[in-house]
This record gives sequence, C-alpha cells and structure tokens, in this order.
Amino acid sequence: MGGDHGVVVTIPASLAFLKQVNDVHLTLVGRKDQVEAELKKNGALGHPRITVKDAADVVAMDAPLMTALRKRRSSMHLAILEVKDGNADACVSAGNTGALMAVSHYLLDTIPGVERPAICGIMPNEKDLPTYVLDLGANVDCEEEHLRQFALMGSALYTNVENRSSPKVGLLNVGTEAIKGNEVVKKAGRLLQKEHQDGTLNFLGNVEGNDIFEGTCDIVVCDGFTGNVMLKAVEGLGHFFRNVLVSQLKSSALNMLGALLSRKALNAVRQRLNPSRYNGACMLGLRGLVFKSHGGADAYAYGFAIRRAYDAVKGDVLNKIYSAMADLIKDSKGLNPSEKTENAEQDK
Repeated sequence: MGGDHGVVVTIPASLAFLKQVNDVHLTLVGRKDQVEAELKKNGALGHPRITVKDAADVVAMDAPLMTALRKRRSSMHLAILEVKDGNADACVSAGNTGALMAVSHYLLDTIPGVERPAICGIMPNEKDLPTYVLDLGANVDCEEEHLRQFALMGSALYTNVENRSSPKVGLLNVGTEAIKGNEVVKKAGRLLQKEHQDGTLNFLGNVEGNDIFEGTCDIVVCDGFTGNVMLKAVEGLGHFFRNVLVSQLKSSALNMLGALLSRKALNAVRQRLNPSRYNGACMLGLRGLVFKSHGGADAYAYGFAIRRAYDAVKGDVLNKIYSAMADLIKDSKGLNPSEKTENAEQDK
C-alpha cells in the first residue's frame, strides 16, 4: 500500500517477479478490496502463488513514528509480523522509511552484537559493479563501534548476495589520510584496521565521495546523516543531468539528429545509470530481512527491490550476519533466526 503509487505499482511488480522466479510465494498485505481489484485488473485474481492478507489500516507516507507504531492493524505492521512469526522470509515495502525502520526495530529487534540497524543501499560505479553504502539514514549520530558493526554487516551482505568473497571496505571521510576526519571516524578507522589485521574484514582505509562511483571499494561505511545527504544529492544530480541532457538534445534539429544517430549509445548509458536497477535498500541488523523500495519507484524498479530480498534469502544472509556479529559479544547467547520470536522481549 506504500510509496507514491501503491497497488498500481506493487502488484504489477509482484506479478512480473512471479513470472521470473518459480520458487516464490508472495503474501500481499493491504486493504483486501484494493489489492484484489488490482489483481483482477491484471488477470491474476486467485493466483496459486499469491496470498492476500487484509489490513484495516495504512501508514501514511508522512505519518509520525509514534502514529505508525500505534497502528497495529496497518499493512506495514502486519507485513513485518509475517517475518517475525516465520510466515515470510522477507518483507518488502515502499512505505514511509522512518516508520518502516521504527516498526521493524520494534517488532523484530536487533540481532546479537548489533546495537543499531542500518540502511544499506546500492550505487553504480565505473566498473559496472554495485557499491554498497551504509548507513543511509537510520542513524544520524553514530559512535565508532556502530561504524564497525555496519562494516561487518555490509561485508556479510555483499559476500552472500553478490557471491564475491572478501569485499573491499572503505570508511567515508574528508580525506584518505588516517589523521583526517572527526574523532568518531578516526577511532572507527582504527577499529576497522584491527579487523583487517585479524582477517575479519578487507579494509582499505579512508575513502572519499568520488570513490563510491569510481569503484575503489565494494562497501562504503558512514553515519546516517552523511549517507542520507549524499544519497539525496546524488538523486538530485541524476535528475538534473537527465533534464539538461534531454533539453539540449531537443534544442535544435541538428542536436535531435545527433541524438537519433547515437541512440544506441544513449540507450546503453540510460540503462547503465538507470536508478531502478539499484532499488531496494536492506535494513541490516534486524532479526529478520526487511527491504525498503524507493517511494517513487515504478513497477520495474519495485521488481528490483523484490529481487534483492529474494537474493538475500537465497544467500542465507540473515544467518551469515548472525555469524559475522557473534564474535563481537563475549556473552553471545548463540541465537539463531528461529529463536528470535521467543527471546526478543527478554533481550529488550
């Protein structure tokens, strides 16, 4: 029900994904009349691999966090409960980001060794590979220990979703020198360097903003304030570039002819930089998999968010993150995802 468009995007995306993947069953959580009407419109009412779960309420895109937490019968709340109760392996939503994080944190809690969950998103780079960036807004203020935990979780996610071992980790800073940055970043750098020496992480050191898109490293770690500002700036730049390019190509007959002659190259550039291909941010550190789609995503983009959730499940990412974090706490209780429901309230 979430996002700027709701069921007219999420349901066509779901149906397209079911055609691509045979071993998936989707539970569509929302207002039953609207969901079934959209399914009927797409000729999929009664689909054998779809279950519709009715929700009496919806969390608005601008709803305050406390309002979202109080709406126990909202589609967001019920969808995350499906994960908590073991009825679903992952939840995908295009809804209110702050509300999704708050409700997910409240219902699922964090895994052992993780103090705060982080939002991990993907950026394109020159090597035509993904650059994972976290945190993108869940934690405005961070301590060095949080950044270390983000690095470990990001490394586990990248390894198991991208199927590439020993991913390179960089710490976002105002310079590559170890003496630069604020005290939190400098202390975090020392913690990550120790993890590198111990063989836990492949830590390259400090990186700068341009390294995200040059593909210098596979994972970039930062606090949520920096990450969110960077993300919104990049999105704005992308829209600016597209609008200027289209405007110039249409500005004269000669330019339009040039665009026609180079359409193959232009289409390749558009496809490579298409933000839809990078949609779907993982809320790492929770006792369950929750993925956030961009609120303005179309059906094509939303399908990528579903794909990321699917890949994370197939890669057993949740258990891998459990393992990666186990060494961080001496009194680890040895919990696994199947025990999360029973122990969440005790741990609180």
